[in-house]
Amino acid sequence: MNGPALRAVIADDQALVRTGFGMILAADGIEVTAEAADGAEAVAAVRDTRPDVVLMDIRMPNMDGIEATRRILADDGDAGTRVIILTTYDLDHYVYAALTAGASGFLLKDVTPEHLVAAVRLVQSGDALLAPAITRRLIERFAHREEARPAAGLQRDLSELTPRELEVLRLLATGLSNAELADRLFLSPTTVKTHIGRILSKLDLRDRVQAVVLAYETGLITPGGAD
Repeated sequence: MNGPALRAVIADDQALVRTGFGMILAADGIEVTAEAADGAEAVAAVRDTRPDVVLMDIRMPNMDGIEATRRILADDGDAGTRVIILTTYDLDHYVYAALTAGASGFLLKDVTPEHLVAAVRLVQSGDALLAPAITRRLIERFAHREEARPAAGLQRDLSELTPRELEVLRLLATGLSNAELADRLFLSPTTVKTHIGRILSKLDLRDRVQAVVLAYETGLITPGGAD
């Protein structure tokens, strides 16, 4: 395996979940630097070990995964730690809050070993964890509910974007993959990836999941308004 091993922290209040996920990651050469049984332990573990990725349960005692995610990413600086939220139910209503707190996506706890490993590697590389259509469905369901108020950290000025970049962001938020974006806009996949990279850089976003959240938060696209 080229380069340094990926490093991960696993935060879940169930010991069996932590052990199982740890074995899966270790079998693929991903180092588990620490385990945490609640959010406060997760925050401390990340500060101590500076992992590449955190697998974060939402519902934990003392401090939940949303607050832990918020604190970890506020402390993160340029370290580049990514957070993957673990949830038992598809479209758990807490997940939107976690995404707006800065998480890079979410996984169901019944994820296959292969998908878990692929997700950790994908997120660490800065790419999208979620299928865009799943992200869109999540945000459409919860974006305008009272408990999902816009996160101050995601308020951005879209005037920095070119007309083409705005078009790419709008289509990205409708759930199109890079390949679908390329077909729709008659561009090469490489050009689409370049546009997305510039959008993330200009708007100071961690990944495309936050870009989709931002498109809804700013009103660039509204639930039900996708093509």
